Amino acid sequence: MYILSPFKLSREEVRVVKILPCRGFFLYMSEKTNIILSETEIKNSITRLSHEIIEKVNIKNLVIIGIRNRGEFIAKRISSNIKIFSKTNIPTGFLDVTFYRDDFQQRLLQPQIKGSDINFELNDKIVLLVDDVLFTGRTIRAALNEIMDYGRPSVVSLAVLIDRGHREMPIKADFVGKNIPTSNIEKVLVRLNEVDNDESVYLVKA
Repeated sequence: MYILSPFKLSREEVRVVKILPCRGFFLYMSEKTNIILSETEIKNSITRLSHEIIEKVNIKNLVIIGIRNRGEFIAKRISSNIKIFSKTNIPTGFLDVTFYRDDFQQRLLQPQIKGSDINFELNDKIVLLVDDVLFTGRTIRAALNEIMDYGRPSVVSLAVLIDRGHREMPIKADFVGKNIPTSNIEKVLVRLNEVDNDESVYLVKA
């Protein structure tokens, strides 16, 4: 939900009062929001990522795993693109890393569990892990731990739509849609039609 204010701002900047779904409750805040990727730019970024993956990875041995929630839908789009561009079906699955996070017991809110869904072999496969935003690296660390419970891949690569920096783990993406320099008081919000009825990436300063 967005309520525009009467303040005059640039075309790419809006002042909003926003109600955001946040793990089971609604977060109410007044924010200054910049749109950093439009729907067309998101599509172009995912298309470019798909081409890069085809060029650099042996797709005959590739499987794709998206991190829920929004990484799931980016993974589906990449898989669909690869099928269109290379006529190759890529096994695609999804991870819910909730119970693998190192801060799981510190979270006071009831987690929303969707569960993992990987119904193919990972041993000796090239695994492409997909997420929407790479930030501290802790979510990716959790995903790597969970992947190893399913098997022993030959390689694990990482593709993200946005890399915003501020790493706390020695983790680097192999495929990046867009690098966005951010400060610690800013947030990057990815909104996808499949879950948000909106298709944009926002840089938000609370």
